[in-house]
Parts: sequence; C-alpha cells; structure tokens
Amino acid sequence: MTPLSNHPEKNIIRVELRHNTLLKDLSDGDRSELEAHLVIADGNKGDVLLNQGVREMEQYFILDGILKRVVSNPEGKEMILRFADRHDMETSYAALRLGTPTPYGIVCVTKARVASMPLQEWIAFLDKRPATKELFELSVMRGMGEIMAHTITLHLLDAPGRVHRFMRKHAELVDRIPSKELASYLNLSAETLSRLKKRGKI
Repeated sequence: MTPLSNHPEKNIIRVELRHNTLLKDLSDGDRSELEAHLVIADGNKGDVLLNQGVREMEQYFILDGILKRVVSNPEGKEMILRFADRHDMETSYAALRLGTPTPYGIVCVTKARVASMPLQEWIAFLDKRPATKELFELSVMRGMGEIMAHTITLHLLDAPGRVHRFMRKHAELVDRIPSKELASYLNLSAETLSRLKKRGKI
C-alpha cells in the first residue's frame, strides 16, 4: 500500500476519486483533508482486501476493477452477496456500528485498484459533513436492500430468470465478470450457465 500523497500516479488517482459516487460533491478543502488519510492498493484477481471475522475495518473507494462481498462457512462454501464496480465503494459500516466482527470478506474479482482508509477515520470525516454522511448511509442501505432482493431472487426465480434479472439490473457487468463468479453469484454451476447460453435461454 502507498499513501496517496507519495503515489507516482497521484494526479490520475485524484481525478478518479472525483468521479466516485460519494466524493464527487466534496469541496477542494474537504477533498484535501480526505486524501491525507488515503492509501492506494493494487490487487490481483482473488486477492483478499478484507477478511471475514476481523475487527480492523477499512473504507474502500474503488478506482478500477470489480470487487465482491462474500460470506464463507467453516467448510469453505462461499456465497457472493454483491459486486462493486469502479466509482463505487465497499464498507463494513454496519458491523462497526453494531460492534461486531465483519460478517463478510471483500475480494478482488478482477485486477483492481482501491483507495482505502481506516473506517473510524472515515466516520470521523463524515460526522463533520452531514450531507456526505447522509449520502453514504443511503448508499449503505441501498446496498443492503440490493442484497436482500438478490437473496429473495435465488429462492423465487428459476435459473434463466436469475440470469435475466442480473442482465437487466447490471448490464454493465455482464461481460466483465468471469462466468465462474457470475454462476456462483446466481447459485448455478458454471456448466449450467454455459448450457443456458448455448441453448439460447439467455
């Protein structure tokens, strides 16, 4: 990890941060204060940014690539809760507020670059900026609603229906997520997903 202020591509990264959903309306002064806390990390496919069950939590701003939020059981069976793309964010805000360990991990689906900071520092930053805090909390709630809707979908829709819903809701991700990851998210085998494609069902 490299502090933003020392990163060789800091000017490009600052431009990317201006496009982030949560940060685009910050003043120059607010932006400078925030950037002093940020470190930049590059991850490869499969790299873990946050382990499930820890208490040291970070706030992540995605500069490039795709991340996934995953839950694993002791036997290693994994469920993908959501994907997050460039200009989006990832967080363990609810766990920190509840005083619990992180209930999920955050993993790179593709090669990715993130800006991160300790979650406590992000919350302190937000507490002085009510408008940004409201936007952030709305984003957290929207993400939780998205996960709930996805979980219901797994029970109510058949395999083609699940795929069609994903294609409708996340058209920008369809061709960028590896088939194995997409199949896992939709609770299908990679073979089933491939068969549906070959038969023209999707």
